[in-house]
Amino acid sequence: MKRRKYQHIVETVVNSEQKQQGNFKETAELVSELLYKHLNITGVSVWLFKNEQTALSLVAHQRQDSTIDLKNYIQISDFSGYLKLLENSRSIDVNDTSNDSRVDEFREFYINPNGIKSLLDVPIRINGHLEGIINVERTDQQKNWSDSEIYIVSQLADQLALTIATKHTYTQDEQLSLFKCAAEQAQQIFMLINMETRIVEFVNDAYSKLTGLPKEHFIGKPITELMIFKSKPELAEEMFQSLLQGKQVVGEVNVVTPSGISYWARHHCSPFITARGNKYALINNEDITEKRRQQEDLERLAWSCTLTNLKNRTYFNNALERTYSGYLVLIDLKNFKHFNDTYGHEKGDALLIEIARKLKHFSDVKQAVELARVGSDEFALILSSKFTLDEIEHLALELYQSLSSKVQIKRQWVEPRPVIAVVDIAEVANVVSPLTSADLALQIAKKKVGIPIQCFNHDLLSSFLDKAQIEQDLHVAINNRQFELYYQPLRDLKTGEYTGAEALIRWHHPKKGVIFPGSFIEIAEQTGFINVLGDWVLEEACRKLNLWHHQKPHLTMHVNVAASQLFSGDLFEKIWNLLNKYQITPQSLILEITETEIMADIQTATTLCQQLSELGVGLAIDDFGTGYSSMRYLKQLPISKLKIDRSFISDITDSHESREIVNAIIAMAKALNLSLTAEGIETGEQEDYLIDHHCNQGQGYLYSPALREADFTKFIRLDEAKAELVKA
Repeated sequence: MKRRKYQHIVETVVNSEQKQQGNFKETAELVSELLYKHLNITGVSVWLFKNEQTALSLVAHQRQDSTIDLKNYIQISDFSGYLKLLENSRSIDVNDTSNDSRVDEFREFYINPNGIKSLLDVPIRINGHLEGIINVERTDQQKNWSDSEIYIVSQLADQLALTIATKHTYTQDEQLSLFKCAAEQAQQIFMLINMETRIVEFVNDAYSKLTGLPKEHFIGKPITELMIFKSKPELAEEMFQSLLQGKQVVGEVNVVTPSGISYWARHHCSPFITARGNKYALINNEDITEKRRQQEDLERLAWSCTLTNLKNRTYFNNALERTYSGYLVLIDLKNFKHFNDTYGHEKGDALLIEIARKLKHFSDVKQAVELARVGSDEFALILSSKFTLDEIEHLALELYQSLSSKVQIKRQWVEPRPVIAVVDIAEVANVVSPLTSADLALQIAKKKVGIPIQCFNHDLLSSFLDKAQIEQDLHVAINNRQFELYYQPLRDLKTGEYTGAEALIRWHHPKKGVIFPGSFIEIAEQTGFINVLGDWVLEEACRKLNLWHHQKPHLTMHVNVAASQLFSGDLFEKIWNLLNKYQITPQSLILEITETEIMADIQTATTLCQQLSELGVGLAIDDFGTGYSSMRYLKQLPISKLKIDRSFISDITDSHESREIVNAIIAMAKALNLSLTAEGIETGEQEDYLIDHHCNQGQGYLYSPALREADFTKFIRLDEAKAELVKA
């Protein structure tokens, strides 16, 4: 493994254009740059013999200290003994120049003046003949040269030797023997192919070592006898067609040696023409098995879910982007979070593993294209387009029955509650993301009574596109101030006096006219627009309340607050600023929060409500009776009012159950000393029942729908005028 530490440096040089073209100077500069960058050294230089071996010429260098004086030429006579020693050595590593006699020849004129503490010299040798030197130095510390450092410098010296040999090959055929000698010293595999005959004319010893067969077994044979083409002769044909066009060819292939050893090889093929016009190709073959294995391990970690051993969401999304037909099946485990919180993550993980096992079995049997875990409790698979939609619906039912069957987790039997969505990918691919379609169908399936399976259809697609358009229009509406507040009067059922109003937002759409909040509030919540809208509603309501109080100081303003506003962290500060800005009595502002929103985080909600209550602001629970609050929670919340949901009022005169629920809520409010408002009063009979049972306030179409501000003011004045006539 030490030798592989710097293997990427060799790969960079081997695959460089400079080396492939036999450009020694540029290759030497690349070698110097790479060594200086990756080794802990202060200087590196490459020297080449000139003038019939009488002098060394500096070809390339990198230095930490620019003050070191490097001459362009050094006479060999100045250190001939050292060069003789280097000529007979693979390398010379001097760990301490102050105590090593081998550098005595040039100690005074080079070592001492330049402060060289340690050096490493590696010969650039072709066919045993010294062609140049790679010199590596340290001036900052004495440090032993490691095996990996010596090894990599030696490897790069071999590559520089090959560069010289390649240059000679390009210019003179008779120098091919020098190239062969240099190639024999390399640990990488090299081959020469005659492009005219497609015959192997040379392989080096490294190839023999790998195959376990003598070179003669391959030399003189067709290229298809080489291991990289043995099992794939068509690869040889493709390579030759590219080489004939003058292109370099790079590729990777799995190779099996005659001894049965399998390895991954990367081949780099370069065409060239000799001085006599003969066409050849140089093939460099490198063993990349270990690198490939590391890459596969990294991919396995990047693309897999470690818990279930299925593919993960990232992998699945990439696969889905390349899929244009078939069926996407999305599976969600309903109430899994509750199960996880109740029984612990260990059992939750065990359940997920069991679900994954069943899905894997189903996937194998049905020959699914892909299967993955795409969320904490969501799984997805892609089924082939060979199935009809009717068959897919049957398969979805079969899958549901399998996943919903009882599972034993530890000593406990659990009944999973899968929800399944199915999308025909081809139908939606050009309109909307299949995964988005599946998410939408999944939400519909969760609300189903009975078997929760939903196929994405044209109605859902139309609904999705409508919502997407609303989301887009919301951007424009907010910027162009297309919203207006309407006010629905609140009536004191005992006195008949109108005591205030609930502020209700309306959207004046330029094409669709007036849009009620039920058509856009949920989308605003999902997209984050709700906070902007909520801030505007609060400000506008407080502004109007201030104007009303000039004439009618007793009027109250009810304003709905969304969950994201309540838990935003700055609602208290905003209310405080508005109360001061518009100089309104805190008790005249009543914030309405739904029962479900409060119960989502009762502890945080209690703290926030307590702070708002200390300001004097009224707090009301809206749509009461539709959630799951308890008397204990109502006692700890500093609320002043309950609003009975309109669903209980609409049939109060016909439904015994609704009457019992309303009576219970009225009794609860009385016990807790809370004011009570009934929503959705539409008939005199409903009003009479509520008055008889001591409900405090009411609102609904019996009195008035929500009115624009000017109409609301007229409504209040007209009612007061009627009251005056009655008194008179």
